[in-house]
Amino acid sequence: MDEFRVLSTTAILGYGFPVASFEAGMERNPHLIAVDAGSTDPGPYYLGAGVSFTDRDAVKRDLELMLQAGVPKGIPIVIGTAGGSGGDRHLEWNRQIILEIAREQNLSFKMAVIHAEIPKDAVKEALQEGRVKPLSPAPELTDDVLEETISVVAQMGIEPIIKALDAGAQVVLTGRCYDPAVFAAPAVRAGFDQGLAVHMGKILECASIAATPGSGSDCMFGYLRHDHFDLEPLNPIRKCSQLSVAAHTLYEKTNPYILPGPGGHLDLRETKFEQVTDSIARVSGSRFIKSPAYTIKLEGSRRIGYRTVSIAGARDPILINQIDEIIDGVKERVKDNFKNRGFEYDLLFTIYGRNGVMGSLEPKNQVEGHEIGIIIEAVSDSQAHADTICAAARSTMLHYGYTGRRATAGNLAFPYSPSDFHAGEVFVFSLYHVMEVEDPCLMFPMVLEEVSGK
Repeated sequence: MDEFRVLSTTAILGYGFPVASFEAGMERNPHLIAVDAGSTDPGPYYLGAGVSFTDRDAVKRDLELMLQAGVPKGIPIVIGTAGGSGGDRHLEWNRQIILEIAREQNLSFKMAVIHAEIPKDAVKEALQEGRVKPLSPAPELTDDVLEETISVVAQMGIEPIIKALDAGAQVVLTGRCYDPAVFAAPAVRAGFDQGLAVHMGKILECASIAATPGSGSDCMFGYLRHDHFDLEPLNPIRKCSQLSVAAHTLYEKTNPYILPGPGGHLDLRETKFEQVTDSIARVSGSRFIKSPAYTIKLEGSRRIGYRTVSIAGARDPILINQIDEIIDGVKERVKDNFKNRGFEYDLLFTIYGRNGVMGSLEPKNQVEGHEIGIIIEAVSDSQAHADTICAAARSTMLHYGYTGRRATAGNLAFPYSPSDFHAGEVFVFSLYHVMEVEDPCLMFPMVLEEVSGK
């Protein structure tokens, strides 16, 4: 085989894609239809709570098109990081959607379901043996933090997916997975260079974000050959340029030349980007360097409390100029009110119109607009306590007496009634570490099943 063709449908399963773009991809006779379904970008809540950050109907819509087109043609379909976070509950949620589609569309195929949720005992054993290391800025892992962690997942590499395809699976549904692996694994299995395959997967996992104009909700096509790969957006309004593809290669990376992943790293020091046509870019020279020890990345989430939020706005320039002093005064008043109650809480204020996006990194310290948005957030050990602290902060700020105040009816404008909202459980990432393993497939058990539309 001289060319391996890959259709990437969308940046994350459930983000959608134009049918015309998908059909254009199918006309190019892909050897693989693949999609990444998850990310840590939405934060630790979804892993800890065991729910998807993508909508079920939207995920089903995307999968229906992929399965209806790919299954009858015998094209492998690989889905990575099921349900957004790739834990066991996410995996089963996505599996049920696939089974539902198979029944409704009368589709039959062999499916491999690859688990990525890791038993905490296995992590504890590895920790005791010195095989678990933190990724900056994470601290060293402790037994206490591990015990409090609700879910631990590991990023699988290409090996478990290759194993599933070798077992005859046409549809492969994985738990937490290294994003490029779902695109790279079938290509490496077909005999293509791992460095080029992983680099192409790094671009394809975000679909048309690497095009101009970019979009996470549109298809991208990859042509992998033995000494390079080409990238083509499937929507005529988009183009891949050597600049847009090179820029996307740097996406979410701290080092522009070394991109680590399971079992090694992508070395881009000799990579070249070229323009083939006005819409197709070519990449060559990327190499995959295997590491002496195979490591997999661990992600874990633990609950730290419950959150209540209130949203308000302010337009008084006198208040805006004193906002820091007012916030300090409100915090002190709330602290004094409940100093004898033993509440454990965090009270946070986010000011949009000043530094709501960048926080302490914002270089401009002065409010330049005529109004600000204020988010009051209370996190405590129970929802009731969070409610109490948020309500106290909101009412105190509403009638806080600041220097030069002219009106006493209220300082804040609330867009909603009720003014306070339950945001529910609050999670933080408790594991952001790598674990050394002897077998790339050992921590990722696979279940094969015959799916019958009848």
